[in-house]
This record gives sequence, structure tokens and C-alpha cells, in this order.
Amino acid sequence: MKEIRPAIMMLFLFTVICGGIYPAVVTGIAHALFPKQATGSMITDKNNREIGSSLIGQPFSDAGYFWGRPSASANFGYNPMASGGSNSGPTKPDFLKTVGDRVKVLRDTGITGSIPSDLVQASASGLDPHLGPESAALQVPRVAKARGMGEAELMTIVAAHTKTRQFGFLGEPRVNVLELNLALDGKIR
Repeated sequence: MKEIRPAIMMLFLFTVICGGIYPAVVTGIAHALFPKQATGSMITDKNNREIGSSLIGQPFSDAGYFWGRPSASANFGYNPMASGGSNSGPTKPDFLKTVGDRVKVLRDTGITGSIPSDLVQASASGLDPHLGPESAALQVPRVAKARGMGEAELMTIVAAHTKTRQFGFLGEPRVNVLELNLALDGKIR
């Protein structure tokens, strides 16, 4: 009993500290310093209604919208609960068939030439909300035709929604597909 009582007290103490106090302090600091990020980086429309998160891809299949990176959780449609890589490699027949099917869909829309990998391969999480600017530019003719817009006008909108490398050297230029499509619909600024 002499050894069990201190062990139980330590378990209780560390549970309170590590499971209650520490998370509360970190959450409070996050809300104070980064309020948008701490609440999920939600995108709101002009009426201040939440539309989606800028951190999670959304499914778009209509010709009048830019299509995002494929989801690894395709059967669940960008569901974070089904997130995760497929562990498929370029020599696995299932992977090659999936990529081939995605390439065929893009070719059927009129895309010719080389296709960037982010249009046919899912990211490691399967939830990536971004595309490279080249991937967005490849879709401009299809979206412009479906919306009855000029391609130059659409490229201007894509350029306005292209984010550069963070701090000038981290990552790659990228376009958030949800934000771009909502801007096309006039739902966000």
C-alpha cells in the first residue's frame, strides 16, 4: 500500500496537468494569437456563414469548377476520419489503374500534353486543398467554356488566388481550390 498510494497520486496529478491544464493553456494561447487557425481556418461567405475549411479539400466535379487534388479517402469524399495515404507505389497495379482512370477523365475534358501529378495522385493525407498553379491553368479552358468566360479573365482570377512560397522559400506556389471556386461564384472576396 505504501508504494501504490504515491503511484495513484502521481497518476492523478499528471492526468490533471497533462490532460487538463496543459491543453487548456495551449488552446487559450492559440485562440489569443491565432484565432482563425485555432477554430479550423473556416472560410465564410459574405453573410458570415461557414462554407468549409481552407485546410481540407472539397469535392468538385462540375465542369464549371476547378477540380482539386484527388482524395485518398475517395469512397468517403475528403473525409478526415478516413484520411491517410494508400501506401501504393508506382509499381502496384491498383495504383496504376487508379491514376490511369484519372488521366482518362482529364483527357476526356480536352486536356492534352503532360498532366501534373497533383491532378491524378492523392497527397499523403488525402485531404490536400491545394493545387499547383500549372494544374489550375490546365483546367482554365474547361472552366471558361462552362462558365462562358474568357480564358484571360479566368487566368487573372487564378493568379489572384495563387499563394507564393511561405517566407519566400518554403513550399511551392499553390492555389486553394475551394477559395478559387467560391470566388468564381462570387461568394467570397
